[in-house]
Amino acid sequence: MAASGTTGWAQLRQQARTLESQTETALQTYSQFSNVPNIPPKPTEEERDTEAKLQDLLEKRDKVIAQLTRLLDSEAPLTSSATKQNNLSLIREKLSSHRRDLTRLRSTLSEARARANLLSTVRDDIESYRASEAAEADYMLDERARIDGTHSVADGVLAQAYAVRENFASQGETLASINRRIMGAASQVPGINTLINRISAKKRRDGIIMGSFVAFCFVMFWFFL
Repeated sequence: MAASGTTGWAQLRQQARTLESQTETALQTYSQFSNVPNIPPKPTEEERDTEAKLQDLLEKRDKVIAQLTRLLDSEAPLTSSATKQNNLSLIREKLSSHRRDLTRLRSTLSEARARANLLSTVRDDIESYRASEAAEADYMLDERARIDGTHSVADGVLAQAYAVRENFASQGETLASINRRIMGAASQVPGINTLINRISAKKRRDGIIMGSFVAFCFVMFWFFL
C-alpha cells in the first residue's frame, strides 16, 4: 500500500512539474503581447487563447495539489512525510507565484493597451485638428477669391461709370460748341436778332395777358363765393 502511495505521489509530483513548465512557457508567450510595437486596441484571438490556456493550467495544478494533499493526509506519519510536505509547500508556492505573475502581466498588458489607445486618440485628435485647419484655410482662400471677384466687378462698374461720365462731358462740350456755332451763325444773318427779340417780346406779352386773365378769374371766383 505504501509502495502504491509512493508511486501515486511520484506521478502527481511529476504531473505538477510538467504543468509548472507549461505554465512558465505560456507566461512567457503572454508577456510578449504587451511588447508589440503597435498593440491592438482589443485583445487578439491568440492573446485570448493564451490567457485561457493559463487559466486552464492553473486550475489543473489546483486539482493536482488537492490530490497530493489528500494522498499525504491518507498516509501514516513516516520520516518521508516531512520531505513530501516540503515538496507540496514548494508546489503551492510555485502556483501562487505564477498566479501573481499572471495578474501582473494582465495589469501590464492593460496599461500598455490603454497607453496605446491614448496615443491613438491623441493622434486622431491632431489629424482632425489639422484637417479642420486645412478646411478653414481652404474656406478663407475661397472667400478671398470671391472678394477679389467682387472687387473686379466693382472696378469694372466704376470704369464703365467713368467712361459714361466722360462721354456725357464730351457730348456736353459738343452741344455747347454747336450752340456757339448756331449763335455765331445767327448773329451773322441780317435781321435775325430783331426777329428773336420780337418773338421774346411777344412771349412776355402773352405771359402778362395770361397772368392777368387768371388773376381776374380768381377775383371773380372769390367775389361770387
